[in-house]
Amino acid sequence: MNSKDALVVFEGTKIRRTWNNNEWWFVLEDIVYILTDSSDPKQYIQKMKQRDEPLAKGWVQIVHTLTVDTPGGMQKMNCVNTEGAFRILQSIPSHKAEPFKLWLAKVGYERVQEIEDPELAQKRMKDIYKLKGYSEEWIEKRARGIAIRDELTDEWDKRGAKSRQDYSILTAEISRATFGLTPAEYKRLKGLKTENLRDHMDDIELILTMLGEATTTRFTRDRDSQEFPELRNDAKDGGDVAGATRKDIEGKLGKSVVSSDNYLEAPEKTKRIGRSSKICG
Repeated sequence: MNSKDALVVFEGTKIRRTWNNNEWWFVLEDIVYILTDSSDPKQYIQKMKQRDEPLAKGWVQIVHTLTVDTPGGMQKMNCVNTEGAFRILQSIPSHKAEPFKLWLAKVGYERVQEIEDPELAQKRMKDIYKLKGYSEEWIEKRARGIAIRDELTDEWDKRGAKSRQDYSILTAEISRATFGLTPAEYKRLKGLKTENLRDHMDDIELILTMLGEATTTRFTRDRDSQEFPELRNDAKDGGDVAGATRKDIEGKLGKSVVSSDNYLEAPEKTKRIGRSSKICG
């Protein structure tokens, strides 16, 4: 996402934002500045926390530090989603709050629409990837991969995997068997930090990821696996299937499909065109 796409304008004032966990997160300082005209939003936020003790106690649940693409480059900033912004509003006595509440209500309403009609959420997600510079073909694969991932995590949830650590370990088993790397190792290979690994995978990497997770889901259902040890065995077996496919592809290509390439500097669409030009030339 470029700096232009990472901005939203509210009554002539720009609010920086970032897309995280399928929703927009807004820079807290920008919200405070709009509602207070404070020359020092950071100081205002500290005073706000001092006078609102419940807000201060629940701060870490409301405010997340995220990497935001700004006109000055990537920065780590305190951000809130729509729900968190409404909570912050309660601590800011301001005549300017009402139009902001209406604006946030619209954002929240769109989220409710997406829950009622998932196709809307997928359409908005695809629009965001288009703005980031991804090709139609890549976006379709990414969308399909999200659906396959959701199907797998639903099975894990029903069968005993509850904590984030459980999900992380199971995902790492699939990735290690598929690519020879855990997601953390894969991100380091691609030079990523807080970015989503799958947003920086090429077509083959995405397809192999989908194969590993779809096969894991099939094994889990057919074996009626229950509880973490059995799920972990399914994850390794599912990854092994994808890993065997990877090795077969690499044997015929004569090179690894595990790529250090990413889309931090150039969008996927641009790199795709560049690769096609080299092949044609």
